[in-house]
Amino acid sequence: MDPFSRRRDCAACRDLPSPNPGLLGGGRAGKMVSGATGEGGACPFFPTPPSWGPDRGEKGAGQQASGFGGLKEGGDGEREEGLLAFSLGEFSGTLGPRPRCSPPTPPPPQVCARAALGPGALWAAAWGVLLLTAPAGGQRGRKKVVHVLEGESGSVVVQTAPGQVVSHRGGTIVLPCRYHYEAAAHGHDGVRLKWTKVVDPLAFTDVFVALGPQHRAFGSYRGRAELQGDGPGDASLVLRNVTLQDYGRYECEVTNELEDDAGMVKLDLEGVVFPYHPRGGRYKLTFAEAQRACAEQDGILASAEQLHAAWRDGLDWCNAGWLRDGSVQYPVSRPREPCGGLGGTGSAGADGGANGGVRNYGYRHNAEERYDAFCFTSNLPGRVFFLKPLRPVPFSGAARACAARGAAVAKVGQLFAAWKLQLLDRCTAGWLADGSARYPIVNPRARCGGRRPGVRSLGFPDGTRRLFGVYCYRAPGAPDPAPGGWGWGWAGGGGWAGGARDPAAWTPLRV
Repeated sequence: MDPFSRRRDCAACRDLPSPNPGLLGGGRAGKMVSGATGEGGACPFFPTPPSWGPDRGEKGAGQQASGFGGLKEGGDGEREEGLLAFSLGEFSGTLGPRPRCSPPTPPPPQVCARAALGPGALWAAAWGVLLLTAPAGGQRGRKKVVHVLEGESGSVVVQTAPGQVVSHRGGTIVLPCRYHYEAAAHGHDGVRLKWTKVVDPLAFTDVFVALGPQHRAFGSYRGRAELQGDGPGDASLVLRNVTLQDYGRYECEVTNELEDDAGMVKLDLEGVVFPYHPRGGRYKLTFAEAQRACAEQDGILASAEQLHAAWRDGLDWCNAGWLRDGSVQYPVSRPREPCGGLGGTGSAGADGGANGGVRNYGYRHNAEERYDAFCFTSNLPGRVFFLKPLRPVPFSGAARACAARGAAVAKVGQLFAAWKLQLLDRCTAGWLADGSARYPIVNPRARCGGRRPGVRSLGFPDGTRRLFGVYCYRAPGAPDPAPGGWGWGWAGGGGWAGGARDPAAWTPLRV
């Protein structure tokens, strides 16, 4: 006989111990609930659910049961999908052996049978289950989440900015991070704040640590990183003079004596992606060499996200290059057979196919395989300008020409940044620091390299030939010793008419 039953003609069951005092309401501790008996004088023992389902029958102590129409099977008083779940063990575990109906003197055999329940008993049973399951939810432990949602709580809960924050080289940015801390037993002075940068999936670099009044920045962040300190619970980090190397993901970790939580912030930079290979030719760089090549040209290896954004802006390059995650990819805006075919299967994202895409070779052996590089650079604090001497100069004379104007020969990344961010437009090729000759076009026009804007490249000409002017870069604050403009020639004994012809004696002359 299942535990959801009533006993007929059983006066003794009125004094049996209650399975849970006060469960049904109206009873007293240690006694079953007194009330009107059903047909034949049956006494209420426990309410019968409207339906047992397919496994109709008896379940022992500690087993789970489902019933009551909208109630769903579960355990330990948890709520699932808005349905109440309960365990019969909370009730039957206190019952012990089922009491038997035996009077003091042997009477005729007593019979206990099921009887229908009235609506009052069902309501009482439902309220009893609610009373038992309510405290169970409070003992489940505290949630800890990164992005705070309404109604969620915890001893330490960290909230960071969704998505990403965007800055540029030389700028100042706030990496937002706030935490909620139940400081009933401990003050905020006992909370430890730590910022780290994710350099690899399992590798971190320390950026900043704060414990009460003690603050410390590490490595290249010294003198640039500090807490915003906008009231209790603010762990936001202020980063000044942002560099290219600051690009990436940062973790904000908050720890008290017992618990901790963390959130991620992504710092993105405004800038431009450019393909690069050195004088030695294409497909000559290992992964480490590609990193060095980008750094020498005022850049860093681009990320896959940056390359995809550049492709969406129209970047079209038919040579594969390293990215910062160790993968090899290349963007194709105009599909063609030599560049992965007309919409090959290697396109990345939903925009591949007939519209081109980012072709992906996957992760390659970074010490043995060789490719080009895709570099990324950001805003320039200084200025790039074109210097045209009275006559073309060889590559060896380019550095002296720029030095006479308080500048240095521009790097490839600096020319790309000036083209993209400062809108430098010049239809004249000039030397760059790596020995290549290039020129930037913002407004395409006839005889300036085609119908698309970009930085045109003439490769790596013979450095001894006098073919070009030079693109120079002047750092911010550097004086211009010749603000009125300069020409070039040899000094001493008549300039162009005569005198020393030694290139070392070649000096700027005002024109």
